[in-house]
Amino acid sequence: MAKAIEVEEARREILSRVRVTGVEKVGLGEALGRRLAVDAVAETPFQPFDNSAMDGFAVRSADVAAASEDAPVALTIVDESRAGHPAERALGPGEAIAISTGAMLPTGADAVVRVEDTDRDSVDRVLVRVAACAGKDVRYAGEDIAAGATVLAAGAVLGAAELGALATIGADPAMVRRRPTVAVVTSGDELVGPGEPLGPGAIRNSNSRTLPALARLAGAEVVSVDWAADDPAATREALGRALEADVVVVSGGVSVGEHDHVKGALDELGAEKVFWRVALKPGGPTWFGTRGETLVFGLPGNPVSVMVTFLLFVRPALIAMAGGAPDGPRTTARLGATYEKPADRAHAARARLELTPEGWVVWPLRRRGSHVLTSMLAADCLAYFPADASMVKAGETIQIELLDQSSTTLGR
Repeated sequence: MAKAIEVEEARREILSRVRVTGVEKVGLGEALGRRLAVDAVAETPFQPFDNSAMDGFAVRSADVAAASEDAPVALTIVDESRAGHPAERALGPGEAIAISTGAMLPTGADAVVRVEDTDRDSVDRVLVRVAACAGKDVRYAGEDIAAGATVLAAGAVLGAAELGALATIGADPAMVRRRPTVAVVTSGDELVGPGEPLGPGAIRNSNSRTLPALARLAGAEVVSVDWAADDPAATREALGRALEADVVVVSGGVSVGEHDHVKGALDELGAEKVFWRVALKPGGPTWFGTRGETLVFGLPGNPVSVMVTFLLFVRPALIAMAGGAPDGPRTTARLGATYEKPADRAHAARARLELTPEGWVVWPLRRRGSHVLTSMLAADCLAYFPADASMVKAGETIQIELLDQSSTTLGR
């Protein structure tokens, strides 16, 4: 049997075969979760004009330089500037213009006095009780975004704030990467769909729900979810349909058992093996290959192994295909308890994170069987222990893979 490939080498082999998807225009209303294909650059500044940070009066700072509670300065109110309706005239000496938060600063004004620092003794006169220096409570044009500034870099995932920023600079529609297409195939006679009766030896097909969900969370478009019986012809037929997608993800049927037909079917269909077997627990019997530009992943059938191998191998490929940084969900944390293992393969342990006064601490969970899917419910990351480590002591900094790919740092 061929020697198992190391995890990091497997990731390099996969990523070296990734081809970035094409570019398409998408309206911002449909762009949530997409990745930018090009830098988003502001053509004009934001805000586009000087405006008020407070409700009050736009003034000339020279006019109110000596204002105080004991000696208020009287100014004549000559106009109003409110949001969307600028003042119609410029401000002259001895004058004030009523102004609302966000409204354009009138020509001639260089400061704003808050309404609570004034008294209005008539319809057209205001008493200013505080001095205001130039720039007081004024937001200047371009203070948030300068003209020519790169607001978002290519590869950025478009969340709520990102969509707001694009709308602010008028980048609608946005230039985004096409979502990679994913075809999922689950393999095994024992698998039963939702609502079907469980016969002797049958189990629910949880991978048919887990894998599409993981793919969509990684930014992909799932184009098909199929099932193949433990039969060479049925396996070949299901995989033949799936190979039309950018990425094929198969669970089960990739080991060496008499009824494991995935590797043979892929060979017959012209897929070229890159590696089979990874020095990893869980997830050792993982297969990866290509047919043309299609990436093919043969994952183990156990539900935890499916999730671990998807997160370590498939997710980075999907992120890279859409122009993102494949190591984005990776970061580090301090280990909470000593972890022992054989020095023969890497471990990706389900773990939870805890924020302490000293920083983030990662705690591997006790339930480690690859069949215990519910152990993933308590986990928010995978704690990664390399193959050559046999004992990692509490307090050491280790690498972790966040399950929530939107949390690219631990500053949450």
